[in-house]
Amino acid sequence: MKMRKRPNILLTGTPGVGKTTLGKELAQRTGLNYVNIGDLAQEGQLYDGYDEEYQCPILDEDRVVDELDEKMIEGGVIVDYHGCDLFPERWFHIVFVLRTDNTQLFTRLENRGYSGKKLQDNVQCEIFQTIYEEAMEAYKEEIVHQLPSNSPEDLDHNLEQIVQWTEQWMKDHN
Repeated sequence: MKMRKRPNILLTGTPGVGKTTLGKELAQRTGLNYVNIGDLAQEGQLYDGYDEEYQCPILDEDRVVDELDEKMIEGGVIVDYHGCDLFPERWFHIVFVLRTDNTQLFTRLENRGYSGKKLQDNVQCEIFQTIYEEAMEAYKEEIVHQLPSNSPEDLDHNLEQIVQWTEQWMKDHN
């Protein structure tokens, strides 16, 4: 396996916490490649059925991993997805779990058209830190970090922090 010269970053968290906004801006500032798993799955039809209850396609996790593996080995990828335990631990140098206040998250998801069980389950997921706990189980504790994602100021601060981390990582590994 060749030496990576650019880090792989996972942005994860409940839907509506700001992963996509952060990921796209981060890619622009760092030159890393941004991959939204939802978009990747849609483009490649990487599905394994349809969930009637949540009104959404079911991700074929094995096909997603197969699709991304070569890119991840090369390095320099920002992955955006609301789950994290499907990805191999070896892929990521750092994992950021974005967190949002429940009332704000409720409003954001409602504005996206979420309702009923889907809305309640996603807000509960945030309340119970489900994604954070999943990340802590799937990756080494020292690479998993929580970031608040409630305001434009949080976004700016998170961008600054991650850009600095990326620059330092590249200095240390090149």
